[in-house]
Amino acid sequence: MTQPFPLDQSGQWCELLRPRAGAPRPAIFLDRDGTLIELVEYLSAPEKVRLIEPAVALIRAANARDWPVVVITNQSGIGRGLYGWNDFAAVQTRLLTLLEAANCVLDAVMACPALPDSNAPCRKPNPGMLLSAARLLPIDLASSWIAGDSAIDLDAGKRADLRHGWLAPTGYGPRDVDDARALVGSGFEAVLLEPLSGLAARLTG
Repeated sequence: MTQPFPLDQSGQWCELLRPRAGAPRPAIFLDRDGTLIELVEYLSAPEKVRLIEPAVALIRAANARDWPVVVITNQSGIGRGLYGWNDFAAVQTRLLTLLEAANCVLDAVMACPALPDSNAPCRKPNPGMLLSAARLLPIDLASSWIAGDSAIDLDAGKRADLRHGWLAPTGYGPRDVDDARALVGSGFEAVLLEPLSGLAARLTG
């Protein structure tokens, strides 16, 4: 029977929306809940999806530069049995519809259903989702940015050998600023608690 969802062999959601070829390019890796959309614990209702405008501006700027944009999201609600992939897919459809209306497009979406104590390769702060995206798309990881509202987002980027992180002031950002600051160094730099529109300005400047 054909799998109705784009799950890889590990059970990770791995959806390629815009196939690409050519030389590796920098990419924007973007957390979903609390970064791209307003934070709703264990989100499973499409009608609750609300875009965060600075993140939309960032996607629009990345699109203009032809940088791939990849959403990477931990979804332990699936592992906890609180909702299923059908609910995630409905939220995903709503998200893509809202982004299309805002003249934005994503290149890929990765989602990990594993529980926090699983140490699954795909669950942030492990870098599995970023590495999966880099196998699907021509991405130069070292020149890419990871943007999220949690220190584990930035840590996942650092573990994937990215050099640049951006801790958004939305979602859990204020809570995680000290942990995010501790990640800076050894070739990794981060901007802390600045709106993602600032990263968009860097891309367009």
